[in-house]
Amino acid sequence: MIIIKSPREIALMAKSGALLASLYDYLRPLIVPGVSTLELSQKAEKFVTERGGKMEEKGYYGYPEAVCASLNSCLIHGIPSSKAILKDGDLLKLDIVVSLDGYMADAARSYAVGICPERVHRLIKAAEEAFYNGVSQIAPGKHLGDVEEAIEKTVKAYGYSVPRDYTGHGIGTNMHEDPYIPNYGKAGTGPILKEGMTLAIEPMLLEHSAATRVLGDGWGVVAKDKGLTAHYENTVAVTSNGYRILTLVEEGKEEAN
Repeated sequence: MIIIKSPREIALMAKSGALLASLYDYLRPLIVPGVSTLELSQKAEKFVTERGGKMEEKGYYGYPEAVCASLNSCLIHGIPSSKAILKDGDLLKLDIVVSLDGYMADAARSYAVGICPERVHRLIKAAEEAFYNGVSQIAPGKHLGDVEEAIEKTVKAYGYSVPRDYTGHGIGTNMHEDPYIPNYGKAGTGPILKEGMTLAIEPMLLEHSAATRVLGDGWGVVAKDKGLTAHYENTVAVTSNGYRILTLVEEGKEEAN
């Protein structure tokens, strides 16, 4: 069942989203060669808890850390480690869920670490472009498949792939709510979008094959062919005439009419 949020609930989610956006602003200059992913996770947790928020991923089904930090061929759910030291050329994905007053916000970013080859920058650009092309289809009365098809077309135009087993999702007082949102689909199909829906839209890209496998730790999902991967996500609310991005504060990109 898709849960429709009231204006009050969306306002609460927007507060969580603003906290998450400020966290990413704080983390960006820290993502440099020589820093461990565990250090980033610990600093993120301190930043959020000092502001009254909660790191929702920590303890989720036993997940051990505050953020997901996935390097290079690891697409999602990478566990931060003191042994994972960033170096020039790395492609780091951070996926973070925070809450304030019980309402959650979810966003992911991909970062080129230090001096990187063009293939890293291109993959990151494609993930962001796929997100914006997808959310441009959001408005009451449209279908979720319109969003999914726009994402898939963008990714394919770059020559990349999307995973078949991992999707975006609804979000609210629970991290994962209906509907589940694949990064592939057909326009005119799927649930009809309604004002008050809150969705975590998250293009996940693989440089080559879409095939993935789960690491021995039971969490990290990596490209089977060891190609690079990228991930870009925001929490989005369906408004009366379009959409509002709750986890991004950037002029011209928060809301569309």
